[in-house]
Amino acid sequence: MARASGGRKLLRWFLLLCAGAIVLVLLVVLMFRFVNPPTSAFMVGYQLQGTNKSIAHEWVPMREISHWMPLAVVASEDQRFPHHVGVDFEAVRQALSEYRAGDGLRGASTITQQTAKNLFLWSGRSFIRKAIEAGLALIIDGLWSKQRVLEVYLNIAEFGPGIYGVEAASWTYFGKPARHLTEYQAALLAAVLPNPKVLSVNAPSSYVLERVAWIRGQIAQLGAGYLRDL
Repeated sequence: MARASGGRKLLRWFLLLCAGAIVLVLLVVLMFRFVNPPTSAFMVGYQLQGTNKSIAHEWVPMREISHWMPLAVVASEDQRFPHHVGVDFEAVRQALSEYRAGDGLRGASTITQQTAKNLFLWSGRSFIRKAIEAGLALIIDGLWSKQRVLEVYLNIAEFGPGIYGVEAASWTYFGKPARHLTEYQAALLAAVLPNPKVLSVNAPSSYVLERVAWIRGQIAQLGAGYLRDL
């Protein structure tokens, strides 16, 4: 009897701990709807890799970012961004179907999921991390506006080793603020996002240039007003 009672107490404490963790996550995500995150998990991780590693990062509000930049990342990475709930379940279904058919498991991460990963999590391809990422993305989509998701993403995304956020990237690569980015420059920045430690803005490979051309074509198809009603 005493053993059963002890087991129930442990279970109760475990459930309370889980509930507390969920409440804490909700409060932190809700806070970042109004307060700009001063850093991100990826920035901290980069700095912890070595004592001399510094980062370039400067937060700018969405109104000070060229309208081409959110269009470029949506065209490149998540064209159903205005319509899904943080996780694109149709893209996930297609990726799993292709995997079962023998193809490689391709990513189906939305911009919201990438925001959750960069802000709170770690890099890697484990199913545990992907599950946490998806849960956080659903919470973020429920508590933030779509425009806020884009604003945070563009301010914490890595555009090169130690270069975080579109403002730092724009000054580093083009010598001007993000509000003056052209369509081509926005597409070039978006083109390196899948692997900014390997793909280069300064010395774009033929693969990067092909992506730039494809992204610009997708922008033209979506139209300049695609994100206007977010």
